[in-house]
Amino acid sequence: GETVPPVVDLVLGASACCLACVFTNPLEVVKTRLQLQGELQAQGTYPRPYRGFMASVAAVARADGLWGLQKGLAAGLLYQGLMNSVRFYCYSLACQAGLTQQPGGTVVAGAVAGALGAFVGSPAYLIKTQLQAQTVAEMAVGHQHNHQTLLGALETIWRQQGLVGLWQGVGGAVPRVMVGSAAQLATFTSAKAWVQEQQWLPADSWLVALAGGMISSIAVVVVMTPFDVASTRLYNQPVDRAGRGQLYGGLTNCMVKIWRQEGPLALYKGLGPAYLRLGPHTILSMLFWDELRKLAGRAQHQGT
Repeated sequence: GETVPPVVDLVLGASACCLACVFTNPLEVVKTRLQLQGELQAQGTYPRPYRGFMASVAAVARADGLWGLQKGLAAGLLYQGLMNSVRFYCYSLACQAGLTQQPGGTVVAGAVAGALGAFVGSPAYLIKTQLQAQTVAEMAVGHQHNHQTLLGALETIWRQQGLVGLWQGVGGAVPRVMVGSAAQLATFTSAKAWVQEQQWLPADSWLVALAGGMISSIAVVVVMTPFDVASTRLYNQPVDRAGRGQLYGGLTNCMVKIWRQEGPLALYKGLGPAYLRLGPHTILSMLFWDELRKLAGRAQHQGT
């Protein structure tokens, strides 16, 4: 493959993930609503405006209009841009330093790069979650923050809680991405190789990557969803004047409360859209990134 400098990798990686985000954002909206539905209530004791994946898409469209399926898109794009530029840059540096050649190096480098990315992107994810949860009263799940725009939300949070407030919920986000990133890197390449060995598809087809991604995503979504649910809850919970969460004390406290009050399966709320988002998002990101790198390599090649 062509080698491209880390800075180019950063731009390409972020652009690829932003492109993918436009396609997968409606799944994020549905996932957020499903994860907040029945918060800290025993199963069967609360109304369920969102039932299953397709019905939830229809419910969002009815309540918020078709454009409602792209709620929080600006914040989502900002998050993808910030998180992935940091993630790809750090990962690229780790590759250059030869760390990924060590046994288990890929997974460690991926997890650390993911954690740094999640930390930097956290304020954008916070606002994305809060915007996506907002809807008309009869369809509302979780706390409603009533932001108008991405900038308005930034301003409100900054004014009420200061800089620290923008990193509310980061304790759930970092483990979420570390676990997801590690699982993805540990399984994507081997899943792709397995699909190639089966010879169901033409070897050079992008469908090989798609199939590999969908298989790899099973592993990712199984380990990541409980962190994902907790992360959504931590980001969306109301906070007091001092910026302390009014529902959860942190990641562990949140998971324990969900388990006790909603049952263990509640940690897998929104699993369907999470999986549907993850596969295509992974592939679109990897695919766009791969193509962009080839182009950059060619351009570099022609320039020399």
